[in-house]
Amino acid sequence: MHNISSLNFLTITALNEWDWTSRIIFFSFALPVYLLTIVLNAALIMIIAFEKALHEPMYILLCNLCVNDLCGTTGFYPRALVYLLTETNRISIEECVVQCLAIVMYTTGEFTNLSVMAIDRYIAICQPLRYHTIMSPFTVRSLVTFIWIFPFLIGVMAISMALKYPLCRHDMHRLFCEHLSLMNLACKQDIFQGIINGFIYISKAVFFVFVLISYLKIILACRKSKVNQEKFYSTCVPHLISFMITTCGLSDSLLTRFKAETVSDIASTFLSVIILTVPPVVNPVIYGIKLGPIRAKILYIFKSQRINNF
Repeated sequence: MHNISSLNFLTITALNEWDWTSRIIFFSFALPVYLLTIVLNAALIMIIAFEKALHEPMYILLCNLCVNDLCGTTGFYPRALVYLLTETNRISIEECVVQCLAIVMYTTGEFTNLSVMAIDRYIAICQPLRYHTIMSPFTVRSLVTFIWIFPFLIGVMAISMALKYPLCRHDMHRLFCEHLSLMNLACKQDIFQGIINGFIYISKAVFFVFVLISYLKIILACRKSKVNQEKFYSTCVPHLISFMITTCGLSDSLLTRFKAETVSDIASTFLSVIILTVPPVVNPVIYGIKLGPIRAKILYIFKSQRINNF
């Protein structure tokens, strides 16, 4: 097979069946969602950063979740919006690698963030008297370091495996670059790549099970305590909703991969981008509405603006 790895561009074919009207309609919807995602997450980050009362482990971890959502969103939307407005859906190899790294780090980072946040809620509810002793500044810094270092290492591993062999094809059948699609363009694959990919998905499955076990223990601890039940509804429910949305989004993405032949290209495109579009815009809304201190600060800002306008 002819080796085309010397070419500098890949072709994105996910939008080949879309006519110009469909592209404009989707662009008109995607651009406001992208801007809204940036505004909501940036607002939540600034509120937590500038409000000293929110410099607690739970809000610091939430701030990291918002930063991760911004990274994932920025890794996906700009290129997707360009594809929608151009006839030649091409991306350079270098840009594809950067996007692939950003998306792998984002999806893995969602699970590391949510897992660490589950640890925080478990300690706060099940061991409240030891909470500040366990969740010390050193512990929080260590957890935040893990939140970012582990996804970065997973991303580097994924990219290394995807680029292990020269590319023999240039058609990317997804709206964004990710390591499995890039690996499928290679001239050959080996068992070591399969082992690394298996490790990546198993690690996400481990985080998933860890969160489930943590919340099972939290629910059991809340059965006989009204105080714990109030803590659960006020602080854990947003986290659970965010966790379920992220898991469903990743499940839909995997479903399109394993059932690619039975799903149309348009449906496959929509399902594959759920993990990249829904959690980043929904997370700040959920936490902003449900968490009392953040909600109070948002209302205070709006009231201040109204008073200044008068």
